[in-house]
Amino acid sequence: MNPYVMATLLSSLGLGTTLTFASSHWLLAWMGLEINTLAIVPLMAQHHHPRAVEAATKYFLIQATAAAVILFASTTNAWITGQWDVTNMSDPIASTMVLAALSLKVGLAPMHFWMPEVLQGLDLLTGLILSTWQKLAPFTLIIQTFQTFDPLLLTALGLASTLVGGWGGLNQTQLRKVLAYSSIAHMGWMVIILQHAPHLTFLALLTYILMTSAAFLTLKLSHATKIGTLATTWSKSPLMTATATLVLLSLGGLPPLTGFIPKWLILQELTKQGLPLPATVMALAALISLYFYLRLCYAMTLTISPNTITSTTPWRAQTNQVSIPLALSTVMALGLLPITPTIVTLVI
Repeated sequence: MNPYVMATLLSSLGLGTTLTFASSHWLLAWMGLEINTLAIVPLMAQHHHPRAVEAATKYFLIQATAAAVILFASTTNAWITGQWDVTNMSDPIASTMVLAALSLKVGLAPMHFWMPEVLQGLDLLTGLILSTWQKLAPFTLIIQTFQTFDPLLLTALGLASTLVGGWGGLNQTQLRKVLAYSSIAHMGWMVIILQHAPHLTFLALLTYILMTSAAFLTLKLSHATKIGTLATTWSKSPLMTATATLVLLSLGGLPPLTGFIPKWLILQELTKQGLPLPATVMALAALISLYFYLRLCYAMTLTISPNTITSTTPWRAQTNQVSIPLALSTVMALGLLPITPTIVTLVI
């Protein structure tokens, strides 16, 4: 892709997200979401592969549907209340429609079906943008309007997302689909605690972005898209294989890694709020997710790729990819647990 076109699209991504961040008016927030969608669709289809074009088409239709529902709900709310403020969603029907549309945008269960299929058709860098940056604008609107949503509905969405994210990733062999179900599960953790401690939602989103960035950049550097190809990563870079295993365990929420921070604090807060049953279900769902992360770790560290005469030797090729972002995201994805009190103080 032409560098000027790429720069324009990336700038538009930043503009759309920033516009939604800064908006208190529903029309401006909707415009930011639309700019975001229109900017990432060319990035999705840039390789002109039928699978990429299919993924871009699916994503555009889903996002356009969600944006239309948001516009209709905000217009309905303005018709009834005379207010366009994002935080003034006093009509229950309109607020429920907004929650459904925003859940569709970020991939919360049961509106998650598009996420694995779309992510599977993208290259790893575009998949990284879809899994991290594209969730910021809709999630900002969810955080701004959560007080108007039904608490029971938020809890149900959170529980459903963690369970679907855990069970859905068990039988996958494609790494991008595994990371898609991982995203669905992490979204559930963020949503269920939103009504009780919004700062923990922000903390969970931050740690998720760090860990997912490290995972995607590792897969990009090793050119791995299937579980079977993970077995050759040890011959390319033993050190990267070791850190990638720890990153996956961090995504699963295993102490003493960074991914344990949000799960620990969220379970503690749910218990404080007198919700032991949801906390128990969330903890069990985290164990299910941890199982398929362990599958990936097993494939990377404890298996050897079968070598035949016709097999390629990708580990002999030198890479020219920049590894500084990978190093920074990996360090933060692994070592932030000791400074948990400082992080919590900063996000409150």
